[in-house]
Amino acid sequence: MGIDVHNLHTKDFYYNLPKELIAQTPVEPRDVSRLMTLNKNTGEISHCHFYNITDWLRPGDCLVLNDSRVLPARIYGIKEGTGARVEFLLLTNHGNDTWEVLCKPGKRAKPGTHFTFGEGLLSAEVIAVQDDGNRIVHFNYSGNFFAILDQIGQMPLPPYIKKKLEDQERYQTVYSREVGSAAAPTAGLHFTKELLQKVKDMGVKVEFVTLHVGLGTFRPVTADKVTDHKMHSEHYMLPKGTADSINETKKAGGRVIAVGTTSCRTLESVAAKEGCIKESSGWTDIFIYPGFQFKVLDGLITNFHLPESTLIMLVSALAGYDHIMNAYRVAVQEKYRFFSFGDAMFIY
Repeated sequence: MGIDVHNLHTKDFYYNLPKELIAQTPVEPRDVSRLMTLNKNTGEISHCHFYNITDWLRPGDCLVLNDSRVLPARIYGIKEGTGARVEFLLLTNHGNDTWEVLCKPGKRAKPGTHFTFGEGLLSAEVIAVQDDGNRIVHFNYSGNFFAILDQIGQMPLPPYIKKKLEDQERYQTVYSREVGSAAAPTAGLHFTKELLQKVKDMGVKVEFVTLHVGLGTFRPVTADKVTDHKMHSEHYMLPKGTADSINETKKAGGRVIAVGTTSCRTLESVAAKEGCIKESSGWTDIFIYPGFQFKVLDGLITNFHLPESTLIMLVSALAGYDHIMNAYRVAVQEKYRFFSFGDAMFIY
């Protein structure tokens, strides 16, 4: 079959997904989710469970995880003066208590308008309206902003999850530390603390990067030609310890395996920007699709992604278009669970 990597169309990445395969709730315990393994060279597929990941890792490998923590970024408030209800979704922290937010209904949020949230725990003034309709707002509060969010905010679950999440921690990885994401780096949701320990005990290095996931992750690709799509920008940090570990692994002939597309994008962004892997931080809008030359990654642990999304394009770049489209056909046949709370795939 194959595709022309110089003339990619969004519709090339379509597959038919029955609605009932979109996971609405996480499985318990985390590591009993299913795991499909995919050999990126041969296309060979096998099926097991996530707790079997240790059978597929090797001593000397380096596993790179994204330790970003999701903000309970959806807050409900009222407009001062009228009492009209409003919903804010915090997107990007611009510093000095100023945030870019998505506001519904937007017509209530003109510059100079004031809102209160959590019965006065938090108040906000709209400073500006962006071209895309997002608002820049300034918050006022006393105490700790993130502690207030924990108290009054809700998890910004993806639009395809309709069920209410009983336990907010189930939309966080067990190793999440750095607060700032608008969505979870979901490939890591399958790990338990015990499984991570088992991975370390077998001689695999476990290292962390931080990439704060933006809601652009869920933004559909509307351009007909893939190359016309404009990626959103996200903030990343790659610490020195992680950089050193990756370089040692490469030198010794081990594999660098990213947990999640966010870890993958961080590593490949740094390699593209710096020409090597070293301590680095900044903003990335890297767009990875077939034809991309990977400089760092040898393997990827990831979930099953939406049709025609930038994420299915990314995995197609790593494993090959035909291999991925076949793997997704098999996943549908075998009734794998899809998207954020769904099952996992290991591309090696």
